[in-house]
Amino acid sequence: MSDRYASFANSGPGRAVVRRLGLPDPPRLRRYAPGDPLVAGPVRLGGSGRLSPELAKLLSSFGAALDFDGAAFALVFDATGLASPDSLAELYDFFHAHARPMYPCGRVVVFGTPPLSAGSPAEAIAQRALEGFVRSVGKEFGQGRTAQLVYVAPGAEDGLESTLRFLLSARSAYVSGQVIHVSGASPAPGDWTMPLAGKTALVTGAARGIGAAIARVLARDGAHVACLDVPAAGDALSTVANDIGGTAVQLDLTSTDAPARVVDFVSTRFGAVDILVHNAGITRDRTIAKMSPEGWSSVLDVNLLSQSRVNSSLLDGDLVPSGGRIVCVSSVSGIAGNRGQTNYATSKAGVIGLVQAYAPILRERGITINAVAPGFIETKMTAAMPMTVREAGRRLNSMAQGGLPVDVAETIAWFASPGSSGVTGNVVRVCGQSLLGA
Repeated sequence: MSDRYASFANSGPGRAVVRRLGLPDPPRLRRYAPGDPLVAGPVRLGGSGRLSPELAKLLSSFGAALDFDGAAFALVFDATGLASPDSLAELYDFFHAHARPMYPCGRVVVFGTPPLSAGSPAEAIAQRALEGFVRSVGKEFGQGRTAQLVYVAPGAEDGLESTLRFLLSARSAYVSGQVIHVSGASPAPGDWTMPLAGKTALVTGAARGIGAAIARVLARDGAHVACLDVPAAGDALSTVANDIGGTAVQLDLTSTDAPARVVDFVSTRFGAVDILVHNAGITRDRTIAKMSPEGWSSVLDVNLLSQSRVNSSLLDGDLVPSGGRIVCVSSVSGIAGNRGQTNYATSKAGVIGLVQAYAPILRERGITINAVAPGFIETKMTAAMPMTVREAGRRLNSMAQGGLPVDVAETIAWFASPGSSGVTGNVVRVCGQSLLGA
């Protein structure tokens, strides 16, 4: 469904009305297209910490101009050298001097040390303070600009490239105000334009909407994608699989034999699966007082329990190899809650718990597990919402608009990259920095 208000606001007459009345002003977001430059303009690098040499080297390899006059596309700050609350003045000095002028749809990326890895209480305080700064910048800068904080563990200095590429590129157009943890080194893929070449991916709920976008983006990046959905979605599923040269798999994940059938399919057809994306999900919205037992159990079964069962079956069968990636789709509702969605929010919060519980266990096997938490994404499901609810969902974020399925897909592709082996246990919201929740 098109966003008529955004189209009006970006028209000549609409811009005048929006500015005069102080209405929400949704910018035109710059999204990725193959062949686009990684960095859309010059980058100003500030701060002096343990990451500065690596950041300068990476930015130069991206073709970014670091020595220039005038507006910047991106402001990148190495805050790992901030060792006390007093040193936070360096943040003010840098960003106060360079916040204006700055490109529309520009990027702010601040790098820090995880507070729990700090060498002193004073350093831990300064590093934790970065979260409030970055989230505020994301809400202040406007015009489609994003701001992120990346905590890099000591020893993970060689694990930055995949994350820096994602956050500077147009692939992260609808991701802002996020805190990302890089906990280990990461080897670079052979070709950054086709990082998933030779990989096999299994995407559940792939027939339409976000799932179809995930399948298409992973295929674009080189993966062979097995697209799984319920038999009732067979025609749409076949269309997606045929379009991307993938494989269609019709299966109800809540059936008692589903885990065994997934194991049989993966082992027989591919031998193993490199990328497993749990996207299948349903809603059965009612307040808890009016919710039926089936309305509760069906949502928990599809959204959470099926993920756990499939994970256990594939992992027990050694069908996710070292270097494998598991990505789960949660929701902002699982973080902030939502009226009439106790079942859905419980399931999506459980997905976050699954990721956090399994991350240290799977790390020992060389497998990463992460989650995306979409906010308001323009799909058939959100198009069916009452108008007032739909408009509130669209406007109550820093971008003043809904996201697109491809925004979720691009974030999953970053998690799935071989270059992201140091990124695990993360929950990244794809919500345009929603004003609701953490």
